[in-house]
Amino acid sequence: MPATLPPRIGIIGGSGLDEGLLGSGGAEPVSVHTPFGPPAAAPVLAQWRGIPLAILARHGRGHIYPPGAVPYRANIFALKALGCRWILATGAVGSLRPGIAPRELVLVDQAIDRTLQRPRSFFDAAAVHVAFAEPVCETLRRRIYASRGALGPAVKVHPRGTYLCMEGPSFSTRAESRLYRSWGADVIGMTLLPEARLAREAQISYACIALVTDYDCWKVQRAGRGDDAGALLQEIRGNLRYGAENAVALIRAALPRIWAAREETLPAHRALELAIWSDQKEISAAAKRKLGPLWPG
Repeated sequence: MPATLPPRIGIIGGSGLDEGLLGSGGAEPVSVHTPFGPPAAAPVLAQWRGIPLAILARHGRGHIYPPGAVPYRANIFALKALGCRWILATGAVGSLRPGIAPRELVLVDQAIDRTLQRPRSFFDAAAVHVAFAEPVCETLRRRIYASRGALGPAVKVHPRGTYLCMEGPSFSTRAESRLYRSWGADVIGMTLLPEARLAREAQISYACIALVTDYDCWKVQRAGRGDDAGALLQEIRGNLRYGAENAVALIRAALPRIWAAREETLPAHRALELAIWSDQKEISAAAKRKLGPLWPG
């Protein structure tokens, strides 16, 4: 694989996102070797209206990896190796606010990390400290929000929101859900972190479109047919399908806007300029070879 590849836009989401975005043709899965093992699924390379994409199923084909077992480092490394300079991620969340309803979309701008067992960095042989006060790329988030008109007035897109990322795989207790509300979190999910942090280390501009499926457990929910848990689950799945369709439409609308500004260098693209605290002469050649695409220069 050449050291420098033409730029691409990476898209991370659920299984079948490539077909939802591209239809049934024009996609090419590719095998990518990473020092962290294979990614969850082979990234799919495609063109959409002349814009080169790399689409990756976060949980693998068939949704086989639970959130805590997703190979996040391999996923982000693979997209970096394929030339991705931007990542648009989607993911299901529960709402922690009465003003954020199921079937709406939230463009996350802040995060609280409550994960416990996930690798948080690519760099284990050097001291690398990226700035992470703004966990998503503000420029990319704004460009996605500016594209919301393509969805029509019936679809609500919240411009900002704080994402509480829990470890899972079980959902919150009601006490935890209420605690997270008191912290100022707006939505809760299981996949934003360490994904966003690793994208920052890889100097990739990253944004997240959160798909609201339910109100978590702080709010007692009804499916409209008594307390039938099965009916509620079907309602949540329907909300997820609806949200995923709208997220695909929003991504399609945003892609030309992002691609038109592809020559612009964003702060995320320079994340390592001041982040490497180790004396680079002392970093071993093996460590440099292992993480080749990630090292600046």
